[in-house]
This record gives sequence, structure tokens and C-alpha cells, in this order.
Amino acid sequence: MQRRLVLILSSLVLLTAAAALWLPGWIENRLNLTIAHQPWPMSPQAQILHQSLVVADLHADTTLWDRDLLVRSDRGHVDVPRLREGNIAVQVFSAVTRSPVGQDYHSNSSEGLDAITLLALAQAWPPRTWTSLYQRALFQADKLHDTAARAPEQLQVITDRSELRQLLSRRQAGMRTVGAVLGIEGAHALEGRLDRIDDLYQAGFRIVGLQHFFDNRLGGSLHGESRGGLTDFGRQAVDALLARDMIIDLAHSSEQVVRDVLAHTDRPLLISHSGFYGHCPGPRNISDDLMRAVAAQGGLIGVGFWEAAICDPSPDGIAAAIRYGIQLVGAEHIALGSDFDGAVTTPFDATEMAAVTHALIEAGVSHSNIRRVMGGNLIEFLLNTLPTV
Repeated sequence: MQRRLVLILSSLVLLTAAAALWLPGWIENRLNLTIAHQPWPMSPQAQILHQSLVVADLHADTTLWDRDLLVRSDRGHVDVPRLREGNIAVQVFSAVTRSPVGQDYHSNSSEGLDAITLLALAQAWPPRTWTSLYQRALFQADKLHDTAARAPEQLQVITDRSELRQLLSRRQAGMRTVGAVLGIEGAHALEGRLDRIDDLYQAGFRIVGLQHFFDNRLGGSLHGESRGGLTDFGRQAVDALLARDMIIDLAHSSEQVVRDVLAHTDRPLLISHSGFYGHCPGPRNISDDLMRAVAAQGGLIGVGFWEAAICDPSPDGIAAAIRYGIQLVGAEHIALGSDFDGAVTTPFDATEMAAVTHALIEAGVSHSNIRRVMGGNLIEFLLNTLPTV
């Protein structure tokens, strides 16, 4: 009997270990997809121009997944080797801490089953992350810092303006170091405590999305049930974030939250990954009038790469959405917001970012404006908004 029990327990241990090795890859291979395609068109002119650019992207959820970012993977969209191959100088990595099972862009409950809890268990994250959104954020930040510590010549975490200038100097000198900025997708990770803003700041977070796919204590989500505005706690949180020179991201916030934040502060704001409703009508995109208001306050809008954001998920479709944005709010307010590794299907991974440069040339966008939207605007925005020390 005892021997049989040992065999059963040993089998369970082996099955659990096998699942931990196999299940994360199986999950990601069904969520972070790339459209099957022949190599996208690439003129010699586009290749030369792309290699001269400082390319920067506002949104990737890569820290959510069980991969070593220093190793080139055949899963997902982003790792350091692929960022370097795509000539991406700065990548914002956003920590996801909660997302409803069966999420959609129309309406999600804040009380439903959480997909990130299931993912944390499947990927064998530390027990402290199983029940705490705050700990999930810290765990993802630690992963990024550990990666940079193992290969500082390949990856540098950017937390202030001087570090960004250092990165740009290194790249100008011929190094291919990638700069990483930490963001968080939804301030529900505060778990209702304002003092945790200091902790997230100390962990390196500099961009804070107020909402994700559901309403939270700060206010309504674009995909929540209430469509409500900024709450009293939300106003306190906004004030605390601004006091620390942390950047506010409204990518998933309800339109009323966007209006309320615009009325509450005159600081430049982000919409890190989205599309323009006038170009691609749908529940993922906010109105053109609000996009104009964000831009008028010095804000920056990251154009997404997936269907719900731009309707046509191809390099030409990305270029068309960027052109629409340039005409709507001006080239100085447009950036890239891929949503790589965000459980979306994109036309390419980080290696083929030059396909956007080619498509923008073909769409008649000037070289100076291509330099802006491919990264120049985001670099300038960070140099003006990151902490000075």
C-alpha cells in the first residue's frame, strides 16, 4: 500500500512538472499570434531609413509570459534578440495583473473569474502572486530588472531622463542596447492603497494605466459595466502619480475618465495602444474629439497593430491608421503602440518593424514625420515627462 502511494505521488509530481514545462507554451501559442505571411515588401530605401531611426514602441505585455527575454523564441512577438533585429531602441513593457476570463471589448464584470490567476498558476509563479495583484506587478518588474542585470549591454531599464540620454548615447556610439520602460496595465494593482504608488515607483514603474478591461476603484473602463468617470480615490491616485512624475496612460479608460483626467491636470497624457474611432469604428477605440483633446494637452497616442484597433492588421493598415492620426491631431502626437504579446494577432513580430517604415513611405508620409511617429515623438515625450532624478 505504501509503495503504491509513493508511485501515485511520484506520478503526480511528474505530471505537474510536465504540465509546468508544456502548458505555458501551449497557452501562449494560442494567444500571441502572428498572421501567416510571406516577407512583407521592403525597399532598399526603407531599409536604409529604418536603420537610421530611433524606433520606440509604447506597449508590449511580454513580462506576462514564461520566457527568457535574452533568448530568441519562436513564441509570441518580443524578446531582446528580436527587438535588436527590428532596430527597436526603446520598448515599454506593461505588467498585466488581472484580466477577465472571456474578456471582450463591450462589457466585462470586475467580479468574474480572472485569467491572470490561472496563468500565474500554470506558469508556476511564486505563491505570493496567486492572490495579490500588487505582487504580480512586482514580480514582473523583478523579471525585467533581472534580465537587464544579466546582460546590461543588451537591455537597460530606463527610470529617469538621464538614463534615457545615456541609452541614446550608447546607441549613437554603435551599441545595440535596448531601453526598457516599465508600465502597468491597470491601477487595480494598488489594491486600494495609495501608499503602494511609492512601492511601484521604487520597483521602476513609470507609466501607469488607470484601467484595463473592467471598472476598478479609480473609475470606469472603456470595456466595463458602468462607463463611469474618475472616482474620489481615482483623483487621489492621479494626484499621487503626478507628484512622482509618473506618466498616466488612458488606453483602456472610459471616455468619462479621459474627460475627467483632462480636466483634473494639464500634464501631457498617454493613450499607449489604441486606434481612432473615426478611422476604425469599434468598442476598442475612443472618439476623435477626445483624441484631439488629449493631443491638445501635449499628449501622445500609440497606434495599435491589431484588428480591433486599426481594422486592417497589415503594414499598410498600420500606415493608414497613422496617416489618419497625423491628419487628425498632427504628426507630433502619434507613436507606435503595437500591443505585442498582448493576446492579440499582429501582422508581424518585432523583427519586421521595418515593414511599417516601408508602408509609411509608400503611403506618402514624409521622412521627417516617419522619424517622429516611429520613435522620435516617444523619445521626446519621455525626455519631457520622466523624473529628472
